[in-house]
Amino acid sequence: MAQGTLEVLLVGAKGLENTDYLSNMDPYAVLKCRSQEQKSSVASGKGCDPEWNETFVFTVSDSTTELFFKLLDSDGGTDDDFVGEATIPLEAVFTEGSIPPTVYNVVKDEEYRGEIKVGLTFTPEQDARDQGF
Repeated sequence: MAQGTLEVLLVGAKGLENTDYLSNMDPYAVLKCRSQEQKSSVASGKGCDPEWNETFVFTVSDSTTELFFKLLDSDGGTDDDFVGEATIPLEAVFTEGSIPPTVYNVVKDEEYRGEIKVGLTFTPEQDARDQGF
């Protein structure tokens, strides 16, 4: 079983549904890969087309099948609003090694709610047995 690191470049999103009716929303993303969870910064006032350009690193094995994104709108004082979610299959990045920033659909209630742009790189962990040690 291959293990290694999955580097995720969260570029940005486009066409998200604005959950703040009186102002631009402040979106952020929660990335989940199996039991590991990481959170992006809040794109304050960026509305429906936020840009993050942030990199996240997860430890994965090739039995990890997908990366899950949950997009939320940060609301001070109240619960954050759910904007949408995206699921990215990981099989291709394990085969190819890297996938350039690609657009994936964001859905909410099984309806299209915009796009998220993500790049992926998988670096296999070097096994000492493979190096002749």
